[in-house]
Parts: sequence; C-alpha cells; structure tokens
Amino acid sequence: MRLRERGSGRPRVAVVGGIHGDEPAGKRIVERLEETLEVEEGTVQLLVANEPALAAGTRYTETDLNRTFPGDPESDVYETALAARVTSVLAGADAILALHTSQSAPPPFAIYSDLTDAVRRTVTAMPVEYVVDSGDLRGTTLDSTLPHTVSLEAGQQGSDEAVEFGTMAARDFLRAHGVLQDRDPSFTETTVVSVEEEVPKGKGEPEVYYRNFETIPKGDVFARDDVYTHRVTTEGRVPVLASEHGYEDIFGLYGRFSGTIEPPASTSV
Repeated sequence: MRLRERGSGRPRVAVVGGIHGDEPAGKRIVERLEETLEVEEGTVQLLVANEPALAAGTRYTETDLNRTFPGDPESDVYETALAARVTSVLAGADAILALHTSQSAPPPFAIYSDLTDAVRRTVTAMPVEYVVDSGDLRGTTLDSTLPHTVSLEAGQQGSDEAVEFGTMAARDFLRAHGVLQDRDPSFTETTVVSVEEEVPKGKGEPEVYYRNFETIPKGDVFARDDVYTHRVTTEGRVPVLASEHGYEDIFGLYGRFSGTIEPPASTSV
C-alpha cells in the first residue's frame, strides 16, 4: 500500500486506486493527481492499495481485496490483512472515491451502498448518467464498509479512455468536496439502478446478449453457456457489469431502474 497526502485539516477526502491489480487505470489516475494536484483547503489522501497484485498484473495475490473488507490485521492472507490497513488509513474520511475498471461495456458509472449527503455530492458531481445502489447485495466491498464511499467504474479495463475519464471524474469529486477550487463544481441529476442478484456463470463458451443498463424484454435470454441459459422472466430488468470474461463465476448482475438522485440543496460545502 502506498499513501501520499496533500494539504492538511478538514475536509479529508481520499482517492483510491489499485484495489484490483489487473485494473492499472486507478494507479495511473492516482499518480496523475500526485503530480498535478494543488489542494487549496483540507486534505487529500491518494492511495494505491494492492501494489503486489499490480506488479503481477493479477486481480489479487491470495483473495479478492474488494470482497474482504473490513479485513483482519492478524490474518496470514495478504489481502485480508491489507484490507484492515486500508480501512484504518481511510477511517473517518469525509468522502472516498474508489477507482475501478472492468471488461464490461460502457458507459462509465458509479456505485454506492448508503446514500449519505457526501455520497449525493460525489455521485451528482461526476459526469456519470447512472449510479448503482448495491446496498442490498454485498457487505465486503470498500463502498459497503466505509461511510461516504463511492466506487467509480471508469471504463474498459486496460484502456487509455478509462484513465482520461477517471482523472476528469476524480477532479470533479475533489471539487464537489471543496478541496480543489480551480472552478465551481457542477451537479446534475443521476439515474439509480438497484441491483438485486448475481447472474451465475458455469463452464463452456459464455455469451452475453445485452449491454449494461439496456432493458431486457421479458422472455429474452440475457446470457448463456454450457451450464446456464438465463432467460428473463420479469419486466424491467437491466444488466450491470455484464461481460463474458470479466468474472470467473458470474455474467454480471440483474438490476432495475429505481429513481434518481437529485443534486445537493446547496452547492457550497
């Protein structure tokens, strides 16, 4: 884990990259901020989380870091102990942005587990049309463990476009929380997709027929392989993190549109 801090005092906000070692865009975004960021008020924590996995180019070394928060400092499993260190460093932050990429199709989107005022500011300040509410799905991710955390799926894994978009979104995040004051933040309404369940994947050659946030007509097949054929039996389902090879055991998630998040009542922090 590598931590760099800029500024001092409150608010204290954090940008985290490298939670998964096969997603180098987060590390590159954090490094850009290290080189260019001028903090005018408060503290920014710039953290690269899983350096050994990044060096190896693998998602993790022993277990998925983003499935083991808050971790255990006494564990012999590397990522489980690392999760506890990351949690300790970031605890008490006023806002946290965790950077990710995936093999899923565009567009970029955000993920949250608990809609605090800080999360509202983060989500509506970034240039994303969709935000995924995963509060009912998992309890071991960074955004489900530490308050005021938003995860950003910045784009296609390994692409320069994801780095460019993630850098722009990270700077918007910093403006929204008042630590970057080069220009006023801009807030817009964001569409919420609530995720309901994982879509399991078996063996053989996987096929996915619908893109993220594309409504699947009732009766159509979303995905299939040699074990599963996932035919949608209810109206209004949309895929999230849909991909053929992004995950070993799932095609992605099922969700549905569930409302919007409005901008904060006040644009000042």
